[in-house]
Amino acid sequence: MQAATFFDGEGLRDGILDDRMLLRDERPPADLPRLDGVIVGGFTDHHVHLQLVDSSLLAHSTLGRVIDLGGNPSVLRALAADARSGAKSTSAPFREVENASESPFSDAFSTSHAGGSCRIEFAGAFLTASGGYPSDRDWAPAGSWREIATISDAEAVITEMADAGASVIKVACNSTAGPVFGDETLRTIVVLAAGRGLPVVAHAEGDGEAQRAARLGVRMLAHAPFTERLTDDEIAAQAASVSWISTLAIHDGADRVRALDNVRRFHAAGGTVLYGTDMGNGPTPVGLNPAEVAALREAGIDGVDLLRALAPQDPLDPASTLLRLTQKTLDPLDARPLKV
Repeated sequence: MQAATFFDGEGLRDGILDDRMLLRDERPPADLPRLDGVIVGGFTDHHVHLQLVDSSLLAHSTLGRVIDLGGNPSVLRALAADARSGAKSTSAPFREVENASESPFSDAFSTSHAGGSCRIEFAGAFLTASGGYPSDRDWAPAGSWREIATISDAEAVITEMADAGASVIKVACNSTAGPVFGDETLRTIVVLAAGRGLPVVAHAEGDGEAQRAARLGVRMLAHAPFTERLTDDEIAAQAASVSWISTLAIHDGADRVRALDNVRRFHAAGGTVLYGTDMGNGPTPVGLNPAEVAALREAGIDGVDLLRALAPQDPLDPASTLLRLTQKTLDPLDARPLKV
């Protein structure tokens, strides 16, 4: 047994790592040898698109959970079931991306705690207005969106997603790419989803869309606002009620400047920023994304704050993949699996 420092989701505290590589929330004796470094669970990417990447590579990464925010619910349900069982999925082909290469962690994870498994959660299909985003996009897989014209449509689709196993509902509020829901419809979707115990996450793009989504009860933005600079008052209002998924690294130019500025002020105002990459949007790695980590640091989120954004699995859960960080830097990019 060894004394061990671990990250509990909010901060660092001490526990005991036993001989089976299971962590216990107990105060270690003063004379117990200490493990070098800090233990965390596998990290979370809060915004991925698994049908656009080779999801089998997740098992060899430091990610312990991913949340798919737009795809065919039948395919995603099968992928989630395969991940739970440890099976290699044959549910659907994926579109190759340039750097979806084998992870350097493959050998290490073959003997790591819990086998390097990655839990998959999903929203299922995008809910969008008739003719709205992403219904006209070549990258959108078949069955990955549902057009909502009436309240009855909304009821049916939310029931469909809930029955498929969705943990969240995704709505498209992209006024730069076509029609969006009116206020009454969007508010109704939020209420109907809440009735099934599902929060709503919005792709909010275009002038005023982030604020409108928050005002109508959306509790998470799929992208930190990037098409407009929010005022300090708007930032404060968002920080009090909405979480932002970062996805900073997908932007360049003016969009990136605005997104970084918004995130920097949102974080300073006490807002919750969650690590997310929009994995599958371009040649993104299937695993922890160094470019996204660097962008979060550029926005002033580092150390324990960065770990909070990465929302690691509970290291006290026997099903969690356990990783070790260097205690001095807490750098998630240096995370390595604990070996049996």
